[in-house]
Amino acid sequence: MAAEKPETDEKASAKDTAGAKPTGAEAAVMQSLDDHPEAEGTLPAVIEAAAQDSRAVKAMLNVGLEVVVVLGSTRMPINQLLELSRGSIVELDRKIGAPVELHVSERVVARGDLVKVGEDRLGVSLTQIVKDHVGD
Repeated sequence: MAAEKPETDEKASAKDTAGAKPTGAEAAVMQSLDDHPEAEGTLPAVIEAAAQDSRAVKAMLNVGLEVVVVLGSTRMPINQLLELSRGSIVELDRKIGAPVELHVSERVVARGDLVKVGEDRLGVSLTQIVKDHVGD
């Protein structure tokens, strides 16, 4: 009978973390392996696949998105809309001082307060980041 080899630290460590969800760099490498199955088994190929994914992510970080600040909204019948003219007041569904919403791709991503920026500009001071817009 052949004597059993003692477990290496690497194998013991793998058993200890079996079932644990990978995080950080480990998760990125695992995702790269899922995205590039041809790279499995070779560390240089795994690193190259992760680097390609990283470059793709970095390239996407410079894509411009339209950010819309919503002060409020209202509904009105068409006949009332047609009667609007210069000086008309449209009542919104928010109270003065209520937070405004930041929308990206028609989804609320944050809320905040209006602030004066410089002499004649408006800005938004973020008070809440809405996390439920991120998919699971």
